[in-house]
Amino acid sequence: MAISIMITDDHSMIREGLKNLLELDGDIKVIAEAVDGVDCLNKLDTCNPDVLLLDINMPNMNGLEVLENMKSRKMDIKVLVLTVHNEIEYLMKAIDIGVNGYILKDSESVELKKAIFAVNSGETYIQPSLIPSLNSKMVEKNKDYEKIHCLTNRELEVLKLL
Repeated sequence: MAISIMITDDHSMIREGLKNLLELDGDIKVIAEAVDGVDCLNKLDTCNPDVLLLDINMPNMNGLEVLENMKSRKMDIKVLVLTVHNEIEYLMKAIDIGVNGYILKDSESVELKKAIFAVNSGETYIQPSLIPSLNSKMVEKNKDYEKIHCLTNRELEVLKLL
């Protein structure tokens, strides 16, 4: 059975191209498209895709806001962020919110399909080229966490006041 997909991107040519590309082999079916975050959430009320392909930069409501809204509503839909943003901060924020996958728009179509199949089967998929930066950022974050836990209660009070 084909994996059902919803594409949310504010560029119609991107949506059309992705739909044609993904449906080529018959193992993926695009069941809905949305032009922005608000449109996406409205359409998710009536359709239930296996995987949501979600852009970050969109008018009205961006992809990270959509993720937060979906999380607060406890929506059980796997989300693969498909974006131009290779800045690690966007990836970290998406991971903190609970994204299932993160891939860049400059990826090959084979990579995108691999990500969709991985996310659909319950795996987490992060663009391989982003993993070294992600690891570095995680190590840095853990060091900051450890530093804070070494502070005395009084030092923490002072830090909070600052």
